[in-house]
Amino acid sequence: MKKKSLSVLGSTGSIGRNVLKIAGMFPDFFDVRVLTAKDNVKLLADQIKMFKPELAVVFDKERENQLKQILPDKHNLEILNGESGYIKAAEHESVNMVIAAMMGAAGLKPTLAAIDAGKQIGLANKETLVMAGGLVMKKARQKNIDILPIDSEHSAIFQCMLGHRREDLDKILLTASGGPFLNTPKKDFANITPERALKHPNWSMGRKISIDSATLMNKGLEVIEAKHLFGISQDRIQVVVHPQSIIHSMVSYRDGSVIAQLGVPDMKGAIAYAMSYPERLPINQPVPDFAGIGSLTFQDPDMDKFPCLAMAFQACKTGGTMPAVLNAANEIAVEAFLNKDISFLHIPEIIQKTMEKHEPVQNPDITAIIQADQWARENAGEFIQKIK
Repeated sequence: MKKKSLSVLGSTGSIGRNVLKIAGMFPDFFDVRVLTAKDNVKLLADQIKMFKPELAVVFDKERENQLKQILPDKHNLEILNGESGYIKAAEHESVNMVIAAMMGAAGLKPTLAAIDAGKQIGLANKETLVMAGGLVMKKARQKNIDILPIDSEHSAIFQCMLGHRREDLDKILLTASGGPFLNTPKKDFANITPERALKHPNWSMGRKISIDSATLMNKGLEVIEAKHLFGISQDRIQVVVHPQSIIHSMVSYRDGSVIAQLGVPDMKGAIAYAMSYPERLPINQPVPDFAGIGSLTFQDPDMDKFPCLAMAFQACKTGGTMPAVLNAANEIAVEAFLNKDISFLHIPEIIQKTMEKHEPVQNPDITAIIQADQWARENAGEFIQKIK
């Protein structure tokens, strides 16, 4: 395998930490040149000491100064902050692969910059495609850039489609665990606390994505991402609840055949495959204990109980700037819930009100998308203030 030089955007998050774990396992295959974080300066400093990158980027000047204090002997390390720093991290001349693992809408501009700079992309930031999937995929095609999915579901779909003719594709079957409240009656949702919502039954994830999993918004965002990533209408994407999280997703073909990708519920498999594609790394992942599991079960999602999923399908169908509005309103609502400013039931209510107020712009450019994102954040914030 030819050695890859990495820029890890979001190195202190759950995806970023696993990327570095794999890079550390295979030093002959991966050279970490750039690391970025938002505000976990201490962990970033530890990562810098271990991997000795050329560039590190943090959120603002205050955190930049904190990092410089922790690392007084910086050697050849350049330290930057802010959006311009993240973009430079994505474009860095010594890098040939960018792992886009920043959280939320902040990952959009750096990912576009990486594509412009001709870098191969390992994409974990689903918001990039939710907000601007049409623009991103068009630019990637123009630049002949690989966008390799890191989400376990999209990695599974990608693997199920390899070696098969695209014109034979019938449907994408996107699996969902159902989250921690799959079997909780809707009447009890008003009492759900952030602490309970953060306890996912199968996956170890960051705080925001854990809440998205609890509301099923995460699956809705994945529907929009899959539409753009695989060039398929949302009408041909079906969400299937699979509580055991062993089948990571499936693809059906026009002859009735269904191809599934299975594995233990651990992100390292999908991450390693994106990092090493088209090869596979011996990362010592266990094979599922099928005899011990006994049975794999499936059911339809309950759209009444989990309206965020229905709203995501609607935003996907409406298109234009509506998915960006959905995403932004959700980010603001989830943050408010984690801060205990609103209840769990208020999350879909705020998203719905923001979407209803928005007049979508079709075929938007990047400026219109960013404006819609900002508009949605402001309006969702106003709705939250009325609730508090």
